Amino acid sequence: MDKVKVSDKLLLSVEKPARYTGGELNSIVKETARLRFALCFPDVYEIGMSHLGSRILYEVINSREEYACERCFAPWPDMEKVMRENNVPMFTLETRTPLAECDIVGFSLLYEMCYTNILTMLDLAHIHKRSADRGENEPIIVAGGGCACNPEPIADFMDAIMIGDGEDMIMEVCDAVLAAKEAGLSRRDTLKKLAAIRGVYVPAFYEEKRGDNGEYMGVDKTEPSAPDKVERRILMDLDRAQYIKKPIVPYIPIVHDRIALELFRGCTKGCRFCQAGFIYRPIRERKMETVLKAADELIGCTGYDEVSLFSLSSGDYSHIHELVPQIIDRFSSEHVSVSLPSLRIDSFLKEDLERMQSVRKAGLTFAPEAGTQRLRDAINKGVSEDDLLRAVGDAFSSGWNGVKLYFMIGLPTETEEDILGIAELARKVSALFYSMPKEKRGKGLRLSVSASSFVPKPFTPFQWEPQDRKETLIEKQKLLKSALKGIRGVEFSYHEPDISVLEAVFARGDRKLADALERAWELGARFDSWDEHFKLDAWNAAFEQTGVDPDAYAHRRREKDEALPWDHIDSVVTKEYLVRESERAYHAEVTKDCRLGCNGCFGEKYATYCKIN
Repeated sequence: MDKVKVSDKLLLSVEKPARYTGGELNSIVKETARLRFALCFPDVYEIGMSHLGSRILYEVINSREEYACERCFAPWPDMEKVMRENNVPMFTLETRTPLAECDIVGFSLLYEMCYTNILTMLDLAHIHKRSADRGENEPIIVAGGGCACNPEPIADFMDAIMIGDGEDMIMEVCDAVLAAKEAGLSRRDTLKKLAAIRGVYVPAFYEEKRGDNGEYMGVDKTEPSAPDKVERRILMDLDRAQYIKKPIVPYIPIVHDRIALELFRGCTKGCRFCQAGFIYRPIRERKMETVLKAADELIGCTGYDEVSLFSLSSGDYSHIHELVPQIIDRFSSEHVSVSLPSLRIDSFLKEDLERMQSVRKAGLTFAPEAGTQRLRDAINKGVSEDDLLRAVGDAFSSGWNGVKLYFMIGLPTETEEDILGIAELARKVSALFYSMPKEKRGKGLRLSVSASSFVPKPFTPFQWEPQDRKETLIEKQKLLKSALKGIRGVEFSYHEPDISVLEAVFARGDRKLADALERAWELGARFDSWDEHFKLDAWNAAFEQTGVDPDAYAHRRREKDEALPWDHIDSVVTKEYLVRESERAYHAEVTKDCRLGCNGCFGEKYATYCKIN
């Protein structure tokens, strides 16, 4: 194994050379291993090192003595430039092994706008970008993560894609690849072994069907042993699952520079726009004893002084009111603070907020999502204006003066009244703060109002809905910005509509997008989620040159009975349930929280997954 040589001169010529050096506290270095896994995150180091899932898999794979898992992150454009100029191949941080010499190269698919970075990393590694072009001696390229639920836009570039929870599945993938390697099996026979693992999708064993007019008509299997539908893998017992015992401590600040404790997976609320709320079902909680044990170990081996209680909706954890004070009391001498990054506005947390601010006040974020009760009911948010005002009032009276409110524009059934309702809510929150006696509130309100654009996502009740066109989104942003003017303490931010439209294209796309993706990359598309790097001209040219109509993916309403590119992926929640929820949205009918009784989203086949009843 030849290590990649990266000179000090090269590193000093780029921004933040510590992104590429490795050697951090608690990183795991194995010079020899029977199987080497390159864990690749297709975004910059600071974001990748903040991803809890990647950290878990790093520790899971390295827990086996014969396996070495090493990290690799997308090089920032300055680093890509000097790597190409100096013929430096893509390498791992732990041992500077070229990616092309690893047995498995695995990518995290967390955001559609990172897909071009995958091509950059493969190209710099001198690995063929398309699975069909790879030779017998090239690594097996795999992927997993939230975006894997619709793998088709990236399918031509992947040998295998893991659908669902990865802790057990990734070890079975490693076992299969190692067995195939040591038995001298061909690449195709290795892929057959992978396809036999529950939750693993091998795109080469399926081909798209097209109608006379080129319309998508589903897939046909080309390998008889492959499953008809690939079932999402679900890890039911989180208490037996691996958690991070010795997290790597970066040399440079990262986005989430703190200890992250996962309380549970899944969500019981059923917000109709929220993909995570459906593809991570059912709800599975860790015992409080497990969480506290992890906190003890992590604080002891990292030096961090902040603990983030991480989940889709941390305030819904069954033992949240016991856990928060216990962590604060247990680590009071180390001045460890607790943050709840994802609070529901119907969570009763006043006492916890007061305890949390006794150490340090981290930011508080609430997500009303919509400006009127009618629209909140249509999206099944299940909260009221009174809930919001009570929650922020509790925060203000507990000493907070900085609050973020997240909204979404372009939601199905939205009207101008709903847009203006966002400003009205912000006005009421501001008035509530300034109505309090000065001695009972902080100095100066900092109320951040953020409005993202609705993106229809697979496996949600809104997967058939069209996205608003760019021009409509811009008009709505202008209307909201104007309505927010003059409200004390308010700062307004919103997402670039071009990026949101491209996200919708790839969220609902099929394999025709592979050519457009590769062409956009050839034209310079990189780091598409970063406003300063997003190249709209490159994407427009790529779509035109490859004959792809982005409007057909983002802005067309899908019929309930038409074939969808992700129909051969079984995400466990039934399509019948999603159709029913879609219809309830148009009547603004709320579906109860699953914790109050099962709503039957899994159907009979997977009923045993639901532990509610």
